[in-house]
Amino acid sequence: MMNGARLVELTERKRQILKVVIEDYIRTAEPVGSKAIAAEMGGSVSSATIRNELSDLTEQGYLEQPHTSAGRMPSPKGYRLYVNELMEEQRLSLAETEHIRQSLQLKMEELDRFLGQAGRAVSALMRYPAYVSAARKGGVTARRFELLPVDENSCIAVLMTSDSRVKSQLLRMQLKVPPDQLPDLVSLLNSHFTGVSLQEMSQRLMSVSDQIGPQLFLLLSQVVAYGADVLEEAGQREIFTAGASRLLKLPEFRDADKAHELMSFLADSKENLPMPENRQMEILIGPENVSDALKDASVVVASYDIGENMRGLIGVVGPTRMDYAAVAARLSSFAEGLTRLFEKKELLPKEERE
Repeated sequence: MMNGARLVELTERKRQILKVVIEDYIRTAEPVGSKAIAAEMGGSVSSATIRNELSDLTEQGYLEQPHTSAGRMPSPKGYRLYVNELMEEQRLSLAETEHIRQSLQLKMEELDRFLGQAGRAVSALMRYPAYVSAARKGGVTARRFELLPVDENSCIAVLMTSDSRVKSQLLRMQLKVPPDQLPDLVSLLNSHFTGVSLQEMSQRLMSVSDQIGPQLFLLLSQVVAYGADVLEEAGQREIFTAGASRLLKLPEFRDADKAHELMSFLADSKENLPMPENRQMEILIGPENVSDALKDASVVVASYDIGENMRGLIGVVGPTRMDYAAVAARLSSFAEGLTRLFEKKELLPKEERE
């Protein structure tokens, strides 16, 4: 969660005031004045003293003042100090924990369908746009082949990949293959072409060419070529976004042009969303984001372990005013739940779980 070292030494009173300003602004989306801060601090510090401290914090870049007579609002620098040092870790209520658990009861056979539903669940839970990705730490391989006869001229090739995807395609045979010979071809496919790289699949195809007749070899070549196409596509990063329209409900995005820019980015440039490596949790605030479309937004990303040499990322995109403690706690819980689901193999077809 941490990003960068301690930014600067502030007095304890300045730290308390900055914390109050940020948490009030997160709650109200309105600039915070000295009277509100004094009330929040129980009258222990006078309004005049608070105004002086606010002025110092503004000069140091932790706060911004939209208008001379208005209160203060946090800057990205202020949010960063808050996330690094002032934010209190939030514990989820039993009701929230149960809600997350229920939203993870998604027993799907195909990873992409599952990730799409997971993204929608996170967006609904956080009330911000969300994105989910599956990042391959290594190459995807074939786990199992099946061939289902349709008629004497065609069959359906079914392939399950190592990341639990199930794909199928109707194949037209170049030469007729009797249905009773398909089980032998399936056995050959599963003994020679599973758990190996694309390059090795091609090499093995040539090595078995003299073991079977021309009809079976032609069909074998078709199935292996189809499998190679599936694996090549599966090796690419999958990214799913959900809830982009939730931006329109946030005060920061009442400007239609501003909202449209970020919504278009989520729809058309999602491959440029932050994908941090080797971090359990990452919080990127405003200008810390590389993409210009995210300069006025914050992103919180958590990782989870899919297994089978795969790692997933799940994140939310929202205003810099977002409640970082609550979002981080919920997202962390959701990511842990996803890891547990994959550990139990609850996303695999029944025969794979047994």
